[in-house]
Amino acid sequence: MRVTRYVVLLVVVPLLAVAAEQKKAQAEPAAPASPTVIPKEAKQIEPYTWRYTDDQGKNWIYRKTPFGVVRFPEQPPETQPPEEIPPGMTGVEEGDSVRFERPSPFGKHRWTRKKTELTDLERRVWERDRPKAEPAKSPSKERVP
Repeated sequence: MRVTRYVVLLVVVPLLAVAAEQKKAQAEPAAPASPTVIPKEAKQIEPYTWRYTDDQGKNWIYRKTPFGVVRFPEQPPETQPPEEIPPGMTGVEEGDSVRFERPSPFGKHRWTRKKTELTDLERRVWERDRPKAEPAKSPSKERVP
């Protein structure tokens, strides 16, 4: 019986020491992170938003939020390729508006839009389908007797 007590003491005491060290490590507060500050050279581009270029030439955006100042790298604007014209889409001029048709699973989809309100896709369809201007006829050199 004495042997089992010694074995238990040999196992439990080191475990208690390790647990005490872990508690001590958890109890120590971590050093607070330094708050992000907007540089004086930063230029305001919108309300609560600034742009700054650092010494390495990298552009940063600083933004004031309810939780403090946030800094993130500036992303170049994404350019999207123009939308492709769907197959079968047509445009026909009707006075000051254009009538469009496009096949759909439920039959032809038709809509009319004024020329001043066309989207980029509709404008490209209309320009593609618009009849080309006929060349002006030159005056004939016929003699009238």
